[in-house]
Amino acid sequence: MKKAQATGKIVREMMVAAKMGGADPEGNARLAAAVEKARKESVSRDVIERAIKKGAGIGNEKLVMEHVIFEGYAPHKVPVILEVYTDNVNRTAPEIRFVFRKGQLGNAGSNKFLFDQVGIVEAHHPEPKADLEAAAIEAGANEVEPLAREQNDDVPEGAAGARFLTDRSAVHAVSKWLSQNGWKVITSELGYVPKHYPELNEQQQAEAGEFLQELEDHDDVHRVWAALK
Repeated sequence: MKKAQATGKIVREMMVAAKMGGADPEGNARLAAAVEKARKESVSRDVIERAIKKGAGIGNEKLVMEHVIFEGYAPHKVPVILEVYTDNVNRTAPEIRFVFRKGQLGNAGSNKFLFDQVGIVEAHHPEPKADLEAAAIEAGANEVEPLAREQNDDVPEGAAGARFLTDRSAVHAVSKWLSQNGWKVITSELGYVPKHYPELNEQQQAEAGEFLQELEDHDDVHRVWAALK
């Protein structure tokens, strides 16, 4: 079940990436990262091609999906933003609200002001001591932080992982520079980075994490952005 669900989300990511940036992975860093992920999950070439065509509107099938943002709070006042892609908002919206209500201490509510909207590029370099700061400056990123394998299991053992934050308009340019300079890009997208993280004890972290996992598990939820370390 988990694998089928993960594959479904990867296929949707390819469709959305193609819809937003075109069918050519060469000129669409987000699509290139999604295709790479799909190959790693052994998604067949046929499924990959169909997803790209459908997203880009090539051929008979067109992608009919709405991009909806939900804002709210996980237990213990942890701000959370959900990105949802759905072909039926009337079905999805009540389901998401139900998860928030069921989370007891979780609730819906405006909170976008608690996040910075940025470009996010995650990548790894085979040289474990690669200079992250230098790469960020050269690539044109605003900030960089190390990315451990525990944070993203696409980072291979022994490689240098990094998360580059960029202006929203610079995601593709940063991804392209990294790809051309020995880095393997594994995520390239627009996202939300929390400005502050609430102070939580272990028990509270676990409760908030459990709630976020339930949101993550919903078929239509594409990304969960939360102020939880």
